[in-house]
Amino acid sequence: MTGPRVLVAGASIAGPALAYWLRRRGAEVTVVERAPELRPGGQAVDARGVAKEVIERMGLDTAVRAACTDTAGAYTVDANGKVLETFSADDDGGDGFIADIEILRGDLSRVLYDNTRDSVAYVFGDRIAELAQDADGVDVSFAGGDRRRFDLVVGADGLHSPLRAMVFGPHERFVRHLGHVLAFYSVPNEFGLDRWLLEYQESGRSALLRPIQDATRAMAMFYFTSADFDVDYRDIVAQKRLLRARMAGCGWLTSDILAHLHDTPDFYLDQVAQVVMDRWSSGRVGLLGDAAFCSSPMSGQGTGLALVGAYLLAGELAAADWNPEAGFDRYEARMRSYVEANQEIGRLNARSRDIPGPDAEPSPDFAGEWFTELLERAINGVELPDYAGVPNS
Repeated sequence: MTGPRVLVAGASIAGPALAYWLRRRGAEVTVVERAPELRPGGQAVDARGVAKEVIERMGLDTAVRAACTDTAGAYTVDANGKVLETFSADDDGGDGFIADIEILRGDLSRVLYDNTRDSVAYVFGDRIAELAQDADGVDVSFAGGDRRRFDLVVGADGLHSPLRAMVFGPHERFVRHLGHVLAFYSVPNEFGLDRWLLEYQESGRSALLRPIQDATRAMAMFYFTSADFDVDYRDIVAQKRLLRARMAGCGWLTSDILAHLHDTPDFYLDQVAQVVMDRWSSGRVGLLGDAAFCSSPMSGQGTGLALVGAYLLAGELAAADWNPEAGFDRYEARMRSYVEANQEIGRLNARSRDIPGPDAEPSPDFAGEWFTELLERAINGVELPDYAGVPNS
């Protein structure tokens, strides 16, 4: 018997990771991505705890580590560049503030794509326009005009997931703004940046520079508070205008970093937000990664959730003999506590960056034993079954 036909929407990290495990479990996989090609660069992402085990089970530990940023640690600095705090990549066994596996999103996406491209059908420059499911399958119409039938469809298409909106309802129902905005883009490394990330904070906003593999470049990042967010995530001109306005007058190297804003090739800005849903599936359609349970960059665990979720989703579907109800239900049961712990950390970190005020909640005490327990649940608090007895090619 041939395996099920599965369509995955999104070719960033969650999508190719799921495609890898689905293929190993015997499925016939198609990945559709609306961008014309893989998107390079992007934010540095981390793998900690159980997510590192998933990478090892994929046989990709060497390839992923070869593409890492090789960041030695992080310094928080004052306006004159004086070091205030130091965080090493060796802290907490490599699972600390700076993880020992830290890689640009685009570089990890490339590793996953290169490892699946020969066994998975990738369709770039297209998207799902319509779908209709029945008891036996899902009919999908693509924007490019193609029509195909699949046994299962999974949305791994990010925070602003079009598939989620199509099947589950409008974004406003699920997206929770955490009161902050994040922006990043690459700049020439004219700042003497070596292997250490630098972060400068003042009330309600911060500027960062972090090293990447290309030592002639660096990644600039900005956070600032924003009670609401009404800039279209596709309107780059409006986003750059907002960033300039909100970071004006910020100290340290901020003005020098902003001077490169007009000509950077990879600008990104969006709200810091989470996706909170009661269920991550509906019939034969499921969600994975940020589309289902975005924990926000404030958690530092979005990539871990995507990698672990991909492993569990493919494994549970195969263990259920591809019965969508049973497979999706078991995937949710295994993931839910792990997701909730990471989302709680994201909310706490966002709160710690809020501007103090008379009505503001007190900043969290991260030194308490409760936080150590929460952190452990967020890094290692999920079981990875071996899935003995299911196909493993």
